[in-house]
Amino acid sequence: MILYPNVHLKSVLEITIEFLHKNQINALILDVDNTLIDYDKNLQLEIIEWAKNLKANNIKLYILSNTNKKEKVKTVAEKLKIEYMYFAKKPLKTGFKKIQEKLQEKPENIAVVGDQIFTDIVGGNRCKMFTILVEPIAEKDIWITMIKRPIENVIKKKYHENLEKGSK
Repeated sequence: MILYPNVHLKSVLEITIEFLHKNQINALILDVDNTLIDYDKNLQLEIIEWAKNLKANNIKLYILSNTNKKEKVKTVAEKLKIEYMYFAKKPLKTGFKKIQEKLQEKPENIAVVGDQIFTDIVGGNRCKMFTILVEPIAEKDIWITMIKRPIENVIKKKYHENLEKGSK
């Protein structure tokens, strides 16, 4: 289903080299807001180290953000030493496809990582990429996202119910 991720994790920090190799993932397309940084633009040292470790193990990283605030995305990208694209208009395919070309990877070897179902997960699924939903870093969010969160919570509940049914 287009609204369901391939995997639902608590944080990007749970995405390990072993997990990526097991799923044949060579590259990550990362959301910024509430995935890598909180609402107040704080980037945790653990996330910087996590990104450094992935890159050292030949995992390609690229930021794709819907924000129109270039400086915010640029600052995070510079700290992580990775490329970025902002004002992406996710879930439209355009940004995902442009990054796929730059990464020179097949869609199935790219994972889209984000905290929002209707932008990150739907966009990644539309492009036939592996999708990883993470929990938001903080509760504080922009108003439009706050409106969508209750709906996303219902979808997440259904996703987990379906997983449990499948494992029985």
